Amino acid sequence: MKFSSFATLAAAALPLASAYWKGVNVGANNPDGSCKSQDDWERAFNDLQSVPQYFTSVRLYATSDCGTLANAVPAALNTGTQILVGVWTEDAGHYAAEKQALIDAINAHGSDWILAISVGSEDLYRGDTDAGTLAQQIYDVRGMVNAMGVYTEVGHVDTWTAWVDNANTDVIVASDFIGMDGYPYFQSSDISSAYDTFWQSVDATRNQVNAISPGKWVWVTETGWPVSGPDYGAAQPSQANAQAYWKSVGCSAIESVHLFWYCYQDSPASPSFGLWDANRDWTIDVSC
Repeated sequence: MKFSSFATLAAAALPLASAYWKGVNVGANNPDGSCKSQDDWERAFNDLQSVPQYFTSVRLYATSDCGTLANAVPAALNTGTQILVGVWTEDAGHYAAEKQALIDAINAHGSDWILAISVGSEDLYRGDTDAGTLAQQIYDVRGMVNAMGVYTEVGHVDTWTAWVDNANTDVIVASDFIGMDGYPYFQSSDISSAYDTFWQSVDATRNQVNAISPGKWVWVTETGWPVSGPDYGAAQPSQANAQAYWKSVGCSAIESVHLFWYCYQDSPASPSFGLWDANRDWTIDVSC
């Protein structure tokens, strides 16, 4: 697949041994539900830096919630962590606060910490907006940061099923990159079939994107397997299955796509996908 101009620049900035962004989704809340402080963000980023061959960046879901960027950006600068910034789009007041938080972070800290910007997260899957409205928000955020002298990829994150829906082509056209979330667990896949199920979803998304807007990269912005929780059809959460999913899907994807694993650490949740538990101990071995 042909590189977009931004993707070419991003890949050129990476060491040859690390041709793809490798990151983890990190939420703004601690396991007890409290908002992360700058120290909490720094501890999380240092946990990731303990395996820099696998994780060099993070994806955040919002800018203003819990003071996300106000606390996370200084921590990122202190640890050399790159951020895929999430801008939450739902309701006008929240969207305005999200844009202002991004402006404030750029004014305070420049933009070297920005890997890319995702406008929205699974909005199409949830049916919370329409493709035309979301596309305009992508153009809006891109224009806003460009006016500040910041030129980075601006796209959207959604489920692979939303990307292959022809009703959503406007968002593909508007996006510099396509952030795809794919979970064989939620497709009721047995762990023995999970590898094939995952790559079939990637291929379906790539085929759709290439047919509509050739040359744009598909990033895997969420995938993972829960260590605990309820069965989902044939899909069974367990530490052993989460380990097997990492060894098969994680170790193949990390060398072939821009990948953001789900997730660093869960707040109390079921199913639980955390790579680290509440005590910041590993739940699986992430070597390949």
